[in-house]
Amino acid sequence: MISTNTIKYLRHMVVFSRVVEAGSISAAAEDLDISKSVVSQQLKSLEAELGVVLLKRTTRQQILTPVGKAFYLQCQKINQLTQKAWDDARDSQIEPTGSISVNAPHALIEPVISPAVGAMVNRYNKIVPTILANDQRVDLIEKGVDLAIRVGEMPSSEYRQRLVGQFREVLCASPDYIREKNLSAVALLKDPEVAESCDYVANTWQGKNINHELSHKNTGKKGTVTFHANRFNDSLSSVIAMVKAGAGIALIPDFLFYPCQQKHELENIFSDYLLPSVPVYSVHAFGSNPPLNVKLAIDFIKSQMSAIT
Repeated sequence: MISTNTIKYLRHMVVFSRVVEAGSISAAAEDLDISKSVVSQQLKSLEAELGVVLLKRTTRQQILTPVGKAFYLQCQKINQLTQKAWDDARDSQIEPTGSISVNAPHALIEPVISPAVGAMVNRYNKIVPTILANDQRVDLIEKGVDLAIRVGEMPSSEYRQRLVGQFREVLCASPDYIREKNLSAVALLKDPEVAESCDYVANTWQGKNINHELSHKNTGKKGTVTFHANRFNDSLSSVIAMVKAGAGIALIPDFLFYPCQQKHELENIFSDYLLPSVPVYSVHAFGSNPPLNVKLAIDFIKSQMSAIT
């Protein structure tokens, strides 16, 4: 923590350095945009605090004393460190460099986060990324996370949020399971007992009794189907693996469903209906002016979201 005395010392040293470099109190006052009397008083206070004479002044010239020369050299070092700190901070917003940690749900790591971060570091190879997969919404400050990607509506918070994309989810099952149960969208929406008789593979955050609201693609007619989960997993990849194996029905993102559909591993039970779109947000704790690495990561992730949805 910088003390009040340290701030005062630094102020005196800045004024002293300017007097030496400008060649006079008048010139220093003009450079610093303060009055001559303020500069003179600062110089007197500095010499009084140190108990030494730093400058011998006449009406025509000023001469550094031996102690003044040594003191000025130390002031120069501080000025150089200050300038370097300033330049480094400014340059970090010009040339991307340094570390960034990105937190996201498991479902987004392979299709979105890893390709986006990979493309970013391919272009800016001085960035050192760390990708953290976690389906829980972690505290960014407590965990030291620079950027989080979160799915679903976001509550109000002190974090800065930006919509980077959206997707839809699909209620699907393996072709064999659909055939075995003789499932159809009409039967599931019309008769609650049909849905109750189905096996449902859930992610643990979904709970046990699960309602899905759908709307018809053409007519807009809405319907609700309720399932009772009886298979549970703590990761989406496990859910998908179980459903492909014929364990029941599941809700998965469309960008993960389509590759499985093309391989005839899964089918959309409600192909004529749409589930509500799901927003995806970037979240960070840097306020209105995040570091350049965070800005770049958000842009690359947003671009990747657009490419897959």
